[in-house]
Amino acid sequence: ESEPENSKSNHRMSWRLLVSSRYGCSLEPREQKNGVRGWTKGRVVALERLATSSESFPYLTSQDRRICQTIQSETSYQYFGRYPKTEYSLHGLTSLRSAIGHPLLVWMDDPNQSVRVVEEEPIIEIEKNAEGLKVAITPFPEHEAIFLRRGDTLHIFNCNPQHLRIAKVLGESGLTLPLEAEEELKQSISTIAPLVAIHSDLGEIHSHGATEVSACATPLFRIEPFGDGLDFSLFVRPFGDNGPLFRPAEGRSEISTEMGGEWFHCCRDLQQELALAQEVLNHCPVLEDESDWQWSLDTSEEALQTLQQLEEQHEAVKIEWPEGKRLKLRDPLRPKQIQLRIHKQNEWFKLDGTIAVSEDQVLSLKEFLSLIDNTPGKFIPLGESEFLSISSQLRKQLELIRSVSQDGKIHRLATPIIDEATQEMEFKAGKAWRDQIGRLTSASNLDPELPSTLEAELRDYQLEGFRWLYRLAHWGAGACLADDMGLGKTVQALALILSRAADGPTLILAPTSVCFNWLKECSRFAPSLNAYRFGDGDRKALLATIGPRDLVVCSYGLLQSEAKLLAEVEWHTLIADEAQALKNSFTKRSQAAKQLSAHFRVITTGTPIENRLGELWNLFSLINPGLLGSQKQFNQRFALPIEQNNDNAARQRLRRLIRPFILRRLKSDVLSELPPRTEIVHQITLSDEEQIFYEALRRQAMDRLEESSDNPLEQRFKILAEITRLRRACCHPRLVLPGSQLEGSKLRAFIEILEELRSNRHRALVFSQFVDHLSILRNYLDKEKISYQYLDGSTPIKARQRAVEAFQGGEGELFLISLRAGGSGLNLTAADYVIHMDPWWNPAVEDQATDRAHRIGQQRPVTVYRLVTEQTIEEKILRLHSQKRTLAEDLLASGEQSGKMSEQDLLNLIQEEVKSANSE
Repeated sequence: ESEPENSKSNHRMSWRLLVSSRYGCSLEPREQKNGVRGWTKGRVVALERLATSSESFPYLTSQDRRICQTIQSETSYQYFGRYPKTEYSLHGLTSLRSAIGHPLLVWMDDPNQSVRVVEEEPIIEIEKNAEGLKVAITPFPEHEAIFLRRGDTLHIFNCNPQHLRIAKVLGESGLTLPLEAEEELKQSISTIAPLVAIHSDLGEIHSHGATEVSACATPLFRIEPFGDGLDFSLFVRPFGDNGPLFRPAEGRSEISTEMGGEWFHCCRDLQQELALAQEVLNHCPVLEDESDWQWSLDTSEEALQTLQQLEEQHEAVKIEWPEGKRLKLRDPLRPKQIQLRIHKQNEWFKLDGTIAVSEDQVLSLKEFLSLIDNTPGKFIPLGESEFLSISSQLRKQLELIRSVSQDGKIHRLATPIIDEATQEMEFKAGKAWRDQIGRLTSASNLDPELPSTLEAELRDYQLEGFRWLYRLAHWGAGACLADDMGLGKTVQALALILSRAADGPTLILAPTSVCFNWLKECSRFAPSLNAYRFGDGDRKALLATIGPRDLVVCSYGLLQSEAKLLAEVEWHTLIADEAQALKNSFTKRSQAAKQLSAHFRVITTGTPIENRLGELWNLFSLINPGLLGSQKQFNQRFALPIEQNNDNAARQRLRRLIRPFILRRLKSDVLSELPPRTEIVHQITLSDEEQIFYEALRRQAMDRLEESSDNPLEQRFKILAEITRLRRACCHPRLVLPGSQLEGSKLRAFIEILEELRSNRHRALVFSQFVDHLSILRNYLDKEKISYQYLDGSTPIKARQRAVEAFQGGEGELFLISLRAGGSGLNLTAADYVIHMDPWWNPAVEDQATDRAHRIGQQRPVTVYRLVTEQTIEEKILRLHSQKRTLAEDLLASGEQSGKMSEQDLLNLIQEEVKSANSE
C-alpha cells in the first residue's frame, strides 16, 4: 500500500518525525529526487500545498494521501482583523497514526534511521518491599497520549479517562502504603482492575473476585510489514489469546487483568518465559538477543528467511499479524515438482515444461524462469503476499537452465549444462536429444593416436591438448586453445590438422608477424602438408585448386580485404591464431572471419580476455555461434552482472557454460624444466624539472576535462587522450613537447641498466608501446655504436624475419620491439633479459611479450624489468595490474574479479594525482 502508484517515478515523499516532548510530535514532509547518486536528502514541502493541491504530487502513495488528510489549518486575523492568515500544521496522535508503517518515516535528527511505532497502555505496578506497598502508574499520564522515544522505536501510550483519574489519585511519584494496608489495597484493586492492566507482587488476589488461570509462557511474535521487510516483536500472553501483551520476563510475576467484563489473575514463571524465548531465538540467527525484544529486518530476503525459521517452530512459538496482512510461505519447491520436455526444433532444441508450485497452481517453465531471473535470493513471489522458497542448489540448477535458454531454445552444445542442471527433475527427451548425448559420450571416450606424419615428440600436456581438440572436432564443437604463452599451441594445432588433413583443406588466420612462423613450423613439424602463403601470386587460382592436405596461411589484413574470396571455400579446419586480434565484434576483420565456412573451428590465444567479457562473447561467436546467446543477452546475463556487480553466481554459470570448449594450462603448472623468471619493478624518481613539467600537464588535463561532454563516447576519448599525454610525458618530455631540453629520467635509468647488462654479457628485449619512444632509444644506441635489432608495425614481413633470425644468431645486444606489433608470435630465446619501458593497461599483454624470451627452448633464467616513474599515472596503472591479471582467470581458472574501467575510473587516474601532489 505504501508503494508509489508510479513505481518508476523519480520522486517520492518522505516524512520526518520530531518528538518535541512527552506529549507532542509533528511531521515534516520532504520531497526526494532520485539522481545519479541515489535519492537526495529532500527539500521541505509546504503543508499548504499538500493540503490544498495534493494533485500536483502525482507520485504520492495512498498512505501519503491519508497523512495529508490530517493536516490541520487555523486562520487568524492580523492588523486590526483586516488581514487573514492561515497556518497549517501536521502534529498530534491522529497524524502520527496515519504514518505508522510508512517505509519512509524517519527521525528528524537522524534521517537515515527508520521509525518503528508501538502502541501500548499505561499499567499499574504494585511493588511489595520492606518499606511498604508502592503503587504507581507508569508512564505517568497527563494527556491522551504519551510519546517516548527509545532507540529506533517510538512508544505511544494511549491514555483513557480512567488512567487520568487514577493518575490524579496516585500522583507522579506514586503512593506508598504501609504493609498493614495490604488487604485494604486488594479491595481497592478489585474496583479498578476491569479498567487498567495491573502488575502486582501481591499474592492471593484471586480471593478478591479474580478467576485464577495458569500462565502461558509460549513466545509470541507479532509481525508487521515495514517497507520492503518486516518488523518482529517478541511478547508473551500470560492470559492466553485475548489477554494483554508482556515482554518475556519483564514486569511483575503476579498480574491481573479484565477480559470480557471478568477479572482474571495468574502467576507468571519469568525464568521459563526467558528460557522459551531464547530457545526460539537460537533457531533464528538474525534475531540476536536484544533488551527491547524487537527487530526490524529491512530486506525481504532476510525477513522471509526469519519468518520461515519461525514457522518451522510452529509447536514452540505463536505468530500474529496485527495489521491483518499476512504473508504466506508455501512449502519449499522440490525438483520432482518440475516437469521438463525437450525436443528438436531445426538446428536447436526446444525446452519447455511446468512447475507445480502447489496442488492448485501450476506455472510454465518460461514464467518461473522469468521470476527466478527477476528475484534474487531464496524466496520467489507468487502474488502480492505469497512466496515460494527454493533451495540454493535448486536455484543454481534453474539459473543454469536460464543462462543457456534463449526464448526456450537450447543450443545443441549446451547438452552437458542441461544434463547437469536437470538432475532429479522429471525430464522427458526425444531421440534427437538422446543421440546428442550419445555423440558427447562417444567423443569423451575417444583416445586418438598421434598422426604418424607429425615430426615432433609432444610433451604429455601437448598430447592431451591434441586429444582434447580431436574430441571436440568429433563432437562438432569449436575449441579455444588458451594455453599460456610458450607452451606450444602451434605444434598441438598442427597435430590436429594432420589428423584431419585427408578430408579437406585447412585455413590458418594469423597476424602478419606470425604468418612466417606458421610456415616455418609447418615445414618443420608437418612436412607432409602442402603449405601456402596466401598473398603471393594469383590468390583466386590458389583457392580454386586447394584440397586435402593443403594448408593456407592468411594474415588478418588480407582476411579483411579478401573476405568474399576466402568465404567461397569450404574449409575442413579453420584455425585463428593470436585470436585476440578478432576480439572486437565491430571490426571488419571480425565480421569477415564469421563469414568463413568451416567444419571445425579453433582459436588459439594466450589472452582470450584482455579487457572485458564482450571480447569472449565475440570469440565464441566465431567458434560456437549462438552458444552464448546474442550480444544483448550475453551482456544482460553475464557481462553486466560480472563487470558492474561482481556477481559471483553469474561468473560461475558462465564458467560452466564455456568450460568444455576452453583448454588453458599455465607454464608454472606444466613446465617444471623451464628456468625461473624474476620480475623487478624499477622505480624511477623524476627530476625536479620533470616533476614540475608533469604536474603542469596534469593540471592542464584537469582544466580541459572540467567541460564534460554530453556524448559519453566523446568524453571517454577526451579522457583517454589526456591520459596518453601524461603517460608519454612519463617516458620522456620530448614525446609531449618536441624540442624540450629536459633530460629524461627514464632514459637515464635505461642507460644505467644497459651498462650493467653489457658488462655481464647479457642480451635483452626492449619493449615500448610508443614507437617514438623507441626512436629516442635508437638515437642513443646509434650514438654509442651499440648494436641492436629493431621491429615495429611498419617493418615488412621479410625484414621482421631477417631481424629475428639475426638476433637468434647472435647479431645485436638488444632487440627494440613495438609492444603491440611484436609482442606475440616470435621466438627470441637468445635474450635472457626483458625491459618494459612503459606499463601497458593489461599485464597479460606484457606477459605475452615477455614470453618471447621465457618459453620452451630458453636455457637461462630470465629477468624482467618494468620501468615505472614514481608519483605519476604509471604507478596508478601498475596498481590496476593486480585486478587485470585475474580478468581471464575468472573464467579460465579461479579468479574473483573482472571488469572494465568506467569513465570515472579513468578520470580517477588523473584526479588521484592531486592528492599526491598536494601531500608533498
